[in-house]
Amino acid sequence: MTPLQGSQIASVPNQRHDNNSAFPLVYSCDPGAITLAQFTEWVSGNRDELLSLATQHGAVAFRGFPTPSAEDFDAFVQSLGIENFPYAKSLSNAVRINRTPRVFSANEAPPEVKIFFHHEMAQTPLYPKYIMFFCEIAPQSGGATPLCRSDILYSELMKQCPEFAAKCEQAGLQYTNVMPGNDDPNSGMGRSWHSTLGVETKSAAEARLRELGYSLEWLANDCLKATTPPLPAVMEVAPGQKTFFNQLIAAYCGWKDERNDPSAAIRHGDGSKLDSDAVNVAVDLAEQLAYDHQWHAGDIVLLDNTVAMHARRPFQGTRKVLASLAEMQTQSFAVVG
Repeated sequence: MTPLQGSQIASVPNQRHDNNSAFPLVYSCDPGAITLAQFTEWVSGNRDELLSLATQHGAVAFRGFPTPSAEDFDAFVQSLGIENFPYAKSLSNAVRINRTPRVFSANEAPPEVKIFFHHEMAQTPLYPKYIMFFCEIAPQSGGATPLCRSDILYSELMKQCPEFAAKCEQAGLQYTNVMPGNDDPNSGMGRSWHSTLGVETKSAAEARLRELGYSLEWLANDCLKATTPPLPAVMEVAPGQKTFFNQLIAAYCGWKDERNDPSAAIRHGDGSKLDSDAVNVAVDLAEQLAYDHQWHAGDIVLLDNTVAMHARRPFQGTRKVLASLAEMQTQSFAVVG
């Protein structure tokens, strides 16, 4: 890694050290030491190393660098030279607001809503390899973004609930959610089926879902109930390194609004119900292994979405955290048994 004058590896409160690896790895910069152009040139010149560090550590955080605006964050994203994954092409169920072609709001759910741990878009056949987060305005209180290494979580889950861990790996998961006819900003999963699927008509929505292997049902008030094909619950990111790559915790705990019931949101890929006790173990492990990133204005966090999951704490005051996705991947799964 080429040194950058005025920057150094730093420590932050509650930083974790699992398997002799800092989580997250943090770079800090002395105030006024460099310009944005110098920063982005360094990022571009070291992009392979930075992406490798994100995979090795789960996340790389940058604090104190000259990135006060969404446009500066966009410049950082561009300097990484990784393929943009526009949010409009995703199948995510959260309402977002675009700020630039690469940058959008992290989530428009009300501040009192807790967003539970998840890997971004692991509940769909399309997901990003990398996520970049940026803090434009830090909240008055609360509003941390908890991060959890799901390879560490899965290792612990195999010890505490071996039968459940094996079932997840062998059978995968299926997710069901009900999408409204119009965006519902009061829900953490209120993106309409029009926006989610990028279609205008019901026939186009049906064609898009069937192309992706979903089953579907039209409900009252122009709502669309969609169930995914079986999807992986566990991913092997490197030989011997498996991660708990899914949206089990978020779906089981948080997929609740006037249209959705968490108890009906998720099953194993063979249609069987989840072991609720084991799910609660996974939920508790995620909290035990969590690092809460307390945002400072200008912070950037580069996340390998296949290694680390993220969440959101409730907050007070104005909080503006933006995001960008990169390198769209596809996933499919055949149930064993």
